[in-house]
Amino acid sequence: MAQRLPYFLTIIVLAVGIPVGAVLLFNTDDIMLFEGVEGPDTPTTIQAVSPTSWTKYGGGSESRLSILLTDTNSAWLGLAHGLKSAGIPFAITTDYEEALRHKVILVYPRISGSVLSPEALRALAGVPRNGGTLIGSSVLGGGLQSVFGFEDTIPSRQRYRLHIERSSDLVSPREIELPIGDATREDEAVGTYAYSSPREAPIATYEDGSAAIIHREIGDGYAYALGIDLGALLLKGYNNRQEGFARSFVNEFEPMLDVLLRLLGDIYRKADDRAVILRAVPNAKDLAVVISHDIDYTESLVNAVKYARMERDHGIAATYFIQTKYLKDWNDDIILDENAPVILRELKRMGMELASHSVAHSLSFPVFPIGDGRERYPNYRPFVKEAEVTYDGTVLGELRVSRYLIETLTDIPSVASFRPGHLLISRALPESLAAVGYSYSSSVTANTSLSHRPFQLNYGYDVVSELPVFEFPVTIEDEINPPLGDRLPQAINLARQISRYGGLCMVLIHTDILEHKLDFERGFIEAVKPFSWFGTLNDYGAWWSARNEVLVDAKWQGERLEVRLFAPKPIAGLTLEISPDLRFDPQHEIPLGSQIVEGRVLLAEIDGSQVINFVRR
Repeated sequence: MAQRLPYFLTIIVLAVGIPVGAVLLFNTDDIMLFEGVEGPDTPTTIQAVSPTSWTKYGGGSESRLSILLTDTNSAWLGLAHGLKSAGIPFAITTDYEEALRHKVILVYPRISGSVLSPEALRALAGVPRNGGTLIGSSVLGGGLQSVFGFEDTIPSRQRYRLHIERSSDLVSPREIELPIGDATREDEAVGTYAYSSPREAPIATYEDGSAAIIHREIGDGYAYALGIDLGALLLKGYNNRQEGFARSFVNEFEPMLDVLLRLLGDIYRKADDRAVILRAVPNAKDLAVVISHDIDYTESLVNAVKYARMERDHGIAATYFIQTKYLKDWNDDIILDENAPVILRELKRMGMELASHSVAHSLSFPVFPIGDGRERYPNYRPFVKEAEVTYDGTVLGELRVSRYLIETLTDIPSVASFRPGHLLISRALPESLAAVGYSYSSSVTANTSLSHRPFQLNYGYDVVSELPVFEFPVTIEDEINPPLGDRLPQAINLARQISRYGGLCMVLIHTDILEHKLDFERGFIEAVKPFSWFGTLNDYGAWWSARNEVLVDAKWQGERLEVRLFAPKPIAGLTLEISPDLRFDPQHEIPLGSQIVEGRVLLAEIDGSQVINFVRR
């Protein structure tokens, strides 16, 4: 083991500003050791799975969309997370009388005489006749066929596409033709229902022409029937279990879940003049953009400084996912070498976020054991022997040690974001992220998630227990041909498609080279910046997690619409979507810094309760 020369040590100490005893560097040909750097000391314990209760999402006023839950063992948690992602205020109840207080009711996951009493069925039948809106998911019986306007329900596991027949807002072929299964994997097919002889032209049909989503207008009210299980479909995408639904892996438009949630949001807004939606993009912008870089090659760290300077010159900050590779193995040479702390601190000084990209960057990460939660640098030594073989790696080791090294070598208080190598996930990743202390993940693609919006993760990518960790899927990446520099127009077009309804464009660029990649990023920023919000994953993640907890209720007080917001965490730039015929009530105080921009209400900052009053124009 060779000790570095005192002269070199002096240079590092002066440049980095770390106490001498913490940075004495040793290395061999195979490992880099930072003397005095050992840890983390605190063990990590993954908590046992604890099912999330539907009651967490109860309460609220009559202005919210009511979810009448007829089976508490269903995929309701997927529905809840989807509604949160879409910004639709909702309240879950198992009491039909409670649901009847609301103007819009979604009965989930099914309507039948076996899950609802005769009294409940009669009461629900009266909702549209009394001017309300009833949305039935999987209407299987209960004598409500005449209410929804069909003759019979026809089940099948051989339907793989939805065609949207009626919507003025959907213009892309990818928004009109939606995948809900893979015909080559019949064993993984989802169950669907078709409604025969609908009275009105269906909103959506399956590929066999049968009706998938139908509606009926009854006086001033409406009845809608869904032949798909929206909660289950949402979990397919959010849990990365879409089983071949996606039409591509990355770099293309795949809005299937977003379209279905937009249809639901449109129904809600049409039916209730108190409806207020939380927009998914800060500051009333059309698109949220996060530029991210994966540092997983020996030359990448040096090049990263040039990317960061360009980003700083354009007035934005990016997220740099750092592979803390201190071992030489089959993958590559050491990345976290004696020069790394200086470069990492320079990135930090320029306002960039430093995030974890694991230690080993192993193709075997999905099958790593979880570990014992005591993995520490420098004794944790995952060794990549060849493409599919890695020794001594664990999920917790990759998370714990990489985070510790970045924090220790740069004095960052807390690393919040993680991305695995190759976008390969372990099924234990969500609970491991939560246990180690990460808040934000960018570990999958938007295409395989079937959504261009962030969403909350569940324990084990399963169906029963949510975690305080959010996924921000990758939209554009640089490794699939053609070369990144040749597809700037396609990337800009993709960003514009997502911006039409307000979503996230997460860009992943490896800094292994400059040339066309740097030119691409510069051109992309300049093209989309006029209509986009830019920030790091940590910036957007903090905003998103605060937005996730915002509660919205509204009621008419005569001619005045009183909107009450409650934000448990301070949030700036929250944007509301309201009816375009509303304006601030000049007779009441307008929140400082707030403004209405094309039907969007931009709020400067909320911390706790806030009341906003509107009147019609």
